[in-house]
Amino acid sequence: MIQISALPAFTDNYIWLLQDHRSHRCAVIDPGDATPVLAWLENHPEWVLSDILVTHHHHDHVGGVEQLKRVCGATVYGPANENIPARDIGLADNDRITVLGWELEVFAVPGHTLGHIAFYRHGLLFCGDTLFAAGCGRLFEGTPHQMYTSLERLAALPDDTLIYCTHEYTQSNLRFAQAVEPDNLDIAERVGKVAQLRAHGKMTLPSNLALEKLTNPFLRTAETSVKQKADERNGRDNRSGAEVFASLRAWKDTF
Repeated sequence: MIQISALPAFTDNYIWLLQDHRSHRCAVIDPGDATPVLAWLENHPEWVLSDILVTHHHHDHVGGVEQLKRVCGATVYGPANENIPARDIGLADNDRITVLGWELEVFAVPGHTLGHIAFYRHGLLFCGDTLFAAGCGRLFEGTPHQMYTSLERLAALPDDTLIYCTHEYTQSNLRFAQAVEPDNLDIAERVGKVAQLRAHGKMTLPSNLALEKLTNPFLRTAETSVKQKADERNGRDNRSGAEVFASLRAWKDTF
């Protein structure tokens, strides 16, 4: 009974909108800008914004929180150890919350920021800037080992898990993926499908975990071809998955 849709924000952000059609209550995830949310609410006056979920403290994810809370009185959930404006409930690893009747599990996924969290319900993952379609977030605060561990945790979820990240980065991420694995036919196929979607102005999200395992180099550090390319890039034998990841992330930062 809960519908998930995206409200575009800035140049490439998505604010995820969850609608409970039984209660006519809704929630938003990572509202970096209040304007698209308020515009949607104005056009749908029968809906009430009851909850705001935040994955991390960056402005393009929290910039609209205070205004939305002031206007709508919504409850704000966010990571306990980050500075989240107007936060009502601080969340830590393995916490559980109920939003719109859905129980969501909280995962600590440090890397992009130290306090970054993700929200999971079987079949659905709202992961902010940790796991992207065909990529992952930059390491602004955490270490490569932290991000690698966070991604491995997410990769262990069921293959049919839908990945709701918050940026339309898929095309640029796939260009990097092809540089890492030029002979990967799954990546080549995905490049074509994504190009067609974007040519028609359509979003490429959500992704799913099965597809990410086939096409996302940051989830493929155990693949021989990926390790070899990482070794070539930094001229050393990257012995662990975390070392392969670190090499790939450093390369992607300047790609």
